[in-house]
Amino acid sequence: MTESSKEELLQLIKRFGAYLTVKMSSIFPISLHNLNARSIGAIAGFAVAIVFTWRLLRSPSGPQRRQPKRQAPTSSSSGISSQSNATLTTSGVSSSEDTRAQNVVDEFFQPVKPTLGQIVRQKLSEGRKVTCRLLGVVLEESIPEELQKQVTVRYSVLEVLLEITKFCDLYLMERVLDDETEKKVLLALEDAGVFTSGGLVKEKVLFCSTENGRTSFVRQLEPDWHIDTNPDIIFQLSRFIKYQLHISPTRTERAASNVFNSPSLEQFFGCV
Repeated sequence: MTESSKEELLQLIKRFGAYLTVKMSSIFPISLHNLNARSIGAIAGFAVAIVFTWRLLRSPSGPQRRQPKRQAPTSSSSGISSQSNATLTTSGVSSSEDTRAQNVVDEFFQPVKPTLGQIVRQKLSEGRKVTCRLLGVVLEESIPEELQKQVTVRYSVLEVLLEITKFCDLYLMERVLDDETEKKVLLALEDAGVFTSGGLVKEKVLFCSTENGRTSFVRQLEPDWHIDTNPDIIFQLSRFIKYQLHISPTRTERAASNVFNSPSLEQFFGCV
């Protein structure tokens, strides 16, 4: 308590003592043991003033000994912690929202993977007619003698063939040793579903008895593309055919600028 406050309290006590003196004078108008009422009131007021003064002087020492509770730092720390948590939470939510938004943008602008049909059209350079050998390309067998025993269709190439028939006029051709082998090849192609799409018919599967016969087929049809495994035929046709694809398990140097090399028809079109 400051000095001015103490002074004000003392003045209040003095006024209270004076008030008691007046009241006692009105209550005890007759003297008691040679003491008049004013004297008794003065004594009582003085006693009350002493008691209040003593309590006033003693009371400040009590609260000063009491240590203030350390709530403010705790509250402040709690506030800071809460504010930090709130900031971190807000930052986390904001970061999560930013990430989701970025993912949406990336997905939206991500290059669309082209379909097989688009790849076929791009690779064939808008060609409208394609001729293709059967052995080593569509069939697992590599020589005509193997066809007399069995005919095995490579199912991995069927999807590519069907896509080619959607954009191009496709002819398949092969050299066979007898008519029985020809029937086996047609039956194997039919069982594999080559003729079910409507793009390829049996009349477009051509057979011959010599390699030169296949060369003659190709020159007569005048395709934009020819696909073969025989490098000699590729070389002979390079002057007449716009584009050729040489299917070979080993990569060879291109005989001409219009000749492409690939281990398989599927790999050329990026299917494997």
